[in-house]
Amino acid sequence: MSHQIPPVYDMTISEFLKVAASSAHVPGGGNVSAVVAALGASMGAMVASLTKGKKGYEEHQEENDKILQAFMDGIEALKAMTIADIEAFDHYMAQFKLPKDTDEQKQARAKAIQAAGEKATLAPLNVCRKCLDLIKEAGKLAPFGNKGAISDCGVAAIVLESAIRAAMLSVDINLPSLKNQEFVEKVKAERAMIFAQAEEIKIDILHHMRARW
Repeated sequence: MSHQIPPVYDMTISEFLKVAASSAHVPGGGNVSAVVAALGASMGAMVASLTKGKKGYEEHQEENDKILQAFMDGIEALKAMTIADIEAFDHYMAQFKLPKDTDEQKQARAKAIQAAGEKATLAPLNVCRKCLDLIKEAGKLAPFGNKGAISDCGVAAIVLESAIRAAMLSVDINLPSLKNQEFVEKVKAERAMIFAQAEEIKIDILHHMRARW
């Protein structure tokens, strides 16, 4: 590693913002998107927490417990993905510093750059995948979650979908430089699927939310 990975989740919000706004290349777009996604997931978890054990929601407790656990697990996964994205980007950038004095070195460097580029593409894509999973959980919660906090189910959906679109930019920027077209086409197909599903579920969540006001 060429630098010390910042302890993102040990920082205060103010400290994180200061580092993110600095000239340091991390935290960058993919990492910030993962942090935003964790915040979105926390809103879904809050609605589930406010539904847990509450009068009037007895019939939904078993499902609510599963949803709450999925959100809490999702937050932890996103925290790990934040660090994984920083590591993947840092590793990718390091490959450009490999020696290129001989043909053999040039070939090895080019191969290393391509491999690292694919990993740096998958890291933010994993954030998008997790966000989609969590939007689905919000979709399960929206029809019965605590009515007094149901707007935050909508917040979860909007923030998670926004995090998908933001993190996907860190995917997109790598694709033109990747020579493995099969990999590129698979990523593009999955991107389209994630966008479509996230949008559809978000709209459904907002419909349930407004119908329960």
